Amino acid sequence: MPRAVPVERLVPVLRNARNAPLIRGFWRTRGVRLVATDLDWSAGAGPEVRGPAEALLMAMAGRHGIVAELTGPGQAMLACRIDA
Repeated sequence: MPRAVPVERLVPVLRNARNAPLIRGFWRTRGVRLVATDLDWSAGAGPEVRGPAEALLMAMAGRHGIVAELTGPGQAMLACRIDA
């Protein structure tokens, strides 16, 4: 279900999701660079995964089916970690 998360809330959540042990965002996104296409945020190093910030957040959280909204040379690597 589409929704708009305010930027002032989304940016801190993106930062924290990579380091929150329960979310395991760092494990899923290690070795790729995440780049939000709808706001000024990026993190990591390696092949880029680009997409809307909310889709990047859902990918960090392991949400199945979200990688179709993402692009870039690191997308397949991230997809494998979500579907594993």
